[in-house]
Amino acid sequence: MVAHRLVVASLLIFCLAGSCNGEVQFSSLKRTLDVTASPKPGQVLEGGVDKITVTWALNKSLPAGTDSAYKTIKVKLCYAPISQKDRAWRKTEDKLSRDKTCQHKLVSKPYDASNKTVQRFEWLIERDVPKATYFVRAYAYDSNDVELAYGQTTDPNKTTNLFQIDAISGRHASLDICSVCFSVFSVVSLFFFFFLEKRKAKAYSSKN
Repeated sequence: MVAHRLVVASLLIFCLAGSCNGEVQFSSLKRTLDVTASPKPGQVLEGGVDKITVTWALNKSLPAGTDSAYKTIKVKLCYAPISQKDRAWRKTEDKLSRDKTCQHKLVSKPYDASNKTVQRFEWLIERDVPKATYFVRAYAYDSNDVELAYGQTTDPNKTTNLFQIDAISGRHASLDICSVCFSVFSVVSLFFFFFLEKRKAKAYSSKN
């Protein structure tokens, strides 16, 4: 009996230690936030040009006090499964400290439990966001910055309401103009020197 109690106590201590170290599992979180994003399913957006409008709010069907411990909301851009395949650096892990699904933070805001209206944020897609298929997820954190709940724009299997982001090519109109001018200059120079060589050769022939 004593040994059994010691084992139970050890397991409790282990679980508490895991929680203190931020070892939260995604599967343990409740989906309490309603999250929407402006891109239409399948829409292709361009980095550095297009914007994404995100909204979030507590699900109204939940009982009062559900969000009593919420202190911060962090909204993130997350990779869809199609853009995680064969990319270990984007791999989904149930343990959130190791999860690589949501690597791009859109915004972090204090949570106001007294304000039941929908929160909104507009985000200009950053130029360094990789080309991929995405969805948006929001996490609710407590005062210790530990995840308590979440909401996302897609279904549990992450197959609906997905959109794409195209990375910028890095080319600029000024560079293209310079490239064209340089090419034209090279061609003109080649013909000019060819013409000079022909004149020299002709003059040398006439002298002889």
